[in-house]
Amino acid sequence: MHLQLDKSTVLVTGGTKGIGRSIVEHFLAEGANVAFCARTAADVTACLAEYRKAYPGLKIEGKTLDIDDLEAVKVWVNEVGEEFGGIDSVVSNVSAMTSANTVDSWKRMFHTDLLSVVVLLEAALPYLEKSTKSPSIITISSVSGVELDGTVPGPYGATKAALIHYTQQLAFVLAPKGIRANIVSPGNIYFKDGVWHKCEVQRPEAFARAMANNPLGRMGKPEEVAVQVVLCASPRSGFTSGANILVDGIEHKGVHF
Repeated sequence: MHLQLDKSTVLVTGGTKGIGRSIVEHFLAEGANVAFCARTAADVTACLAEYRKAYPGLKIEGKTLDIDDLEAVKVWVNEVGEEFGGIDSVVSNVSAMTSANTVDSWKRMFHTDLLSVVVLLEAALPYLEKSTKSPSIITISSVSGVELDGTVPGPYGATKAALIHYTQQLAFVLAPKGIRANIVSPGNIYFKDGVWHKCEVQRPEAFARAMANNPLGRMGKPEEVAVQVVLCASPRSGFTSGANILVDGIEHKGVHF
């Protein structure tokens, strides 16, 4: 299926590893121009070289950026908007990934997973409003945002639930402007040096318990998340907005009416 993303401009946060890297690669494969960011300069440089070599006909830029630096986020979005001549889709993919029930963890999750997303999207809205290519927003949440997990209240699931709520509010408010907003919520996604790979090496018993919770008998792959993100951004999904798409291999067993 041709997803009609040729020459559109996509902004992706956290675009050098795991899910984010796969998202960038899938957009490039569809012919989109991509600007991405990540915290580690060496990763940004290496990925940028790889992406440009694989897709020489596309405009690709990488930025070393800490998403918690809110002013720097605003500057980056405006740089991308001006350099690329607009922004058609924004994918927010960065997470603090902390579940400790401490004040510092709650603050960190709120700042990284919610406040930075608000700042990112507010900065991008003027460009999305001018887009003529089915402008869209996709936020990466988690199955933990719709399911109780763990035995101690913590910030991860609560913040991811708030992100789902915020994105669905955006979908409603921005609908008259033709801007769509959707959520993609992964379950357990396995990739080298990712959370579950580290768990497998460092805490094999915990990894085995997590695997047992996956009815399909395996964890997901980054590309299985990325394909849903790209589809959400496509004009082919022009009537899909406010959806929370679970990519979790039926790990979540609740029924939403």
